[in-house]
Amino acid sequence: MNISTEYISIGGNRNPAAADWDKEGSKLLAFGADDSIALWDPLCIPPRGALLQLNGHTKPVNAVKFFPARLQGVTLLLSGSADHTIRIWKGTTDPKLHFELLKTIVEHQSAITRIATLPGSNVFTTGAADGTVKLWRLIHDLDSGSIDVELLQTINLSPRYFPLSLALATLDETAMVLAVAGTQSTIQMFISKDLQFELAATLTGHEGWIRALDFTHETNDDSGDILLASASQDKYIRLWRIHRGEELPAASNALSDPALGMLGKSLSNKAHRIESQAGKYSVTFEALLLGHEDWIYTSSWRHREGKLQLLSTSEDNSLAIWESDPNSGVWICITRLGEISAQKGSTTATGSAGGLWIGLWSPNDGTVVALGRTGSWRMWTHSPSTDMWEQQVAITGHVKAVKSTCWSRDGATLLTTSSDQTTRLYTKWMRDEISSWHEFSRPQIHGYDLNCIDRISETQFISGADEKLLRVFDEPRGVAELLDRLCDIRVTENAVLQDAANIPVLGLSNKAIQAVADEEPVPNGDTEERDAIDPASIVRKSTLDFNHPPFEDHLARHLLWPETEKLYGHGYEISAVAASHDGKLVATACRASSIDHAVIRLYDTKEWLELKSPLKSHSLTVTRLQFSPDDKFLLSVGRDRQWVVWDRDADGQFQIFAANPKGHTRMILDCSWTPLDQSTFMTASRDKTIKIWQLAGKEVQLKSTVTLTAPVTAVQCLQQRQEGAILFAYGTESGEVGIGKVEPTALDQAEMTKIAMSLCAAKTINQVAWRPWKEGHRDLQLAIASDDSSVRILNISSVA
Repeated sequence: MNISTEYISIGGNRNPAAADWDKEGSKLLAFGADDSIALWDPLCIPPRGALLQLNGHTKPVNAVKFFPARLQGVTLLLSGSADHTIRIWKGTTDPKLHFELLKTIVEHQSAITRIATLPGSNVFTTGAADGTVKLWRLIHDLDSGSIDVELLQTINLSPRYFPLSLALATLDETAMVLAVAGTQSTIQMFISKDLQFELAATLTGHEGWIRALDFTHETNDDSGDILLASASQDKYIRLWRIHRGEELPAASNALSDPALGMLGKSLSNKAHRIESQAGKYSVTFEALLLGHEDWIYTSSWRHREGKLQLLSTSEDNSLAIWESDPNSGVWICITRLGEISAQKGSTTATGSAGGLWIGLWSPNDGTVVALGRTGSWRMWTHSPSTDMWEQQVAITGHVKAVKSTCWSRDGATLLTTSSDQTTRLYTKWMRDEISSWHEFSRPQIHGYDLNCIDRISETQFISGADEKLLRVFDEPRGVAELLDRLCDIRVTENAVLQDAANIPVLGLSNKAIQAVADEEPVPNGDTEERDAIDPASIVRKSTLDFNHPPFEDHLARHLLWPETEKLYGHGYEISAVAASHDGKLVATACRASSIDHAVIRLYDTKEWLELKSPLKSHSLTVTRLQFSPDDKFLLSVGRDRQWVVWDRDADGQFQIFAANPKGHTRMILDCSWTPLDQSTFMTASRDKTIKIWQLAGKEVQLKSTVTLTAPVTAVQCLQQRQEGAILFAYGTESGEVGIGKVEPTALDQAEMTKIAMSLCAAKTINQVAWRPWKEGHRDLQLAIASDDSSVRILNISSVA
């Protein structure tokens, strides 16, 4: 069985240190994604999702840094996590991209907060929430490929604080300089002597925690003075100059900039004296960069075309590029990207990005990327012809556990829903001979964690959350036309579609809104006040007219689906939902600890009325519901270890056909009908087994028990038989995924294939879903939703 990754979608961790772009070697971008590290190639053409996911850490990854390997074809990656460990990974790109864990370092007593490297040396530093900074030497044998690490020094920070930012630079031929800052308003400068650092100066001036530090030489040839940029939660960036010699550098004109007003008079230019074995230095305040309106998270230097530029990102949703004016020496913001601050106060539901937490320069100088609160990357490329920065397609993903996933009936689109309170729609961007997977719509942005989802029809779905009701959504015209234009998914003929949707401020329900042409005036102001149209209730048609997958600001604001129904009746959080194959019925269940609440409610989808009397049998939460392929039976499984088959009579009412209160020895977590003519189903349980059951007359027989090594949390059968055999996929609590194959005539003989862990998720699998297979499709595809916040699609071929 040949198995490969088709697509991985995963959101980035909201930590300024949790991403790095390899300037040499692989040219890949690595970022922390929950407990894993995701690798992405932003400059890949055509654009695609994450290439690889490195699993191993047991808590969120806080810091990621590439280490200059100085070896052709080899990449070294350092990662630090809240699990107190630092891990060293070795990557190769030939013949294919592959990373392996070389070493795990357990020295810090608390979460790692930052890693800093020094280009051209084998030294790196780590900071942690235990109030220490450790200096390390990396010893790697280029021939054998072995790696070892030597701890050179532990610096106990005094007064004790958390180091949120570290920066290393070469001071001269005898010494290095280390800058440390964090949960206080001062910067500590350490100078090395024989690889032992000593505190040399404390820089004051900031009035908030310091989030970012970065050194650079003023000139590209590493001669001249060293500049240090420090960015703080006080909304300012300060530049500091390290100058060699007894004499102080010429005072910067920037301090007399009239734009500073009264602030300029309070800026201290006290010189700090430091020295190494080779010479004496002064550290002076150089410039104050004003412009951001909120906390600043990152600042990083680059030399470009003889100019020195600084990139900063802030909680104010903007990314700024700064340059020194050649005449006055005043540092000015030459480019600002992101969102205008007028939208900053809007709620998450109406599209606030919640700040940009990470900003990175690309290795080729022409691109910048930024990570926002929603876990999605944004990318801009500089166009020399127009001298403008143009936004490009980047990657998006959930930032918390993905709880449920389902395909459309024709297999064209995939819906997922998550504890991050969003529902997302993925499909293929089709152009000429090229295709790639992207997020094309965010139908639901909710105030509650979402638990379950199912399709009612091609243009309608239902979802359940940590609230007591279910919500039904219809596809809007804007999304339908976008999918038609870019994905070759035809708009359903004669479908009556709303134009678009938005969420009213302080609301949870998506309301349908109108799309109007750009030139069409909005009647507002010249009519009576009560007749005036709320500007939020319309959207300009040009807003929905683009020829690429939507950017994050489109997804978060303009591609919601209008809500058409709410279904009431349950007393607790919704746990399971299933729609019948003909789309006429919906079955739902909620969390429960008694038989009164562990009921299954049925609704018809024409009038959205609940059918008489809910179905009672379970005594604890129903974990999964599924209709049989012919919709004659409804199968339910629950935490009470029971499965129940409900039979539909001529009047459309459901009665218990068969039940087994001891179907498994532990709770049953999932179930699936097989495509066999004789009704057969599978159940998956925490007792580490999958059982195959078959209806025979008025009873149900156990045909087979498949034993696995971990609790089974997900199972699904492919509804189209492959060469006569039944294929099923399963997922476990440990993140393992496998494929099973049984012959209809020998249900007790299952052939099991484990999928390599490098292709699997890092945490519990919540659901697996086969893409509906059609004649002519080359490969089978399997979607996997996991607690590690990833959505992945695997290609499965050569099924003999």
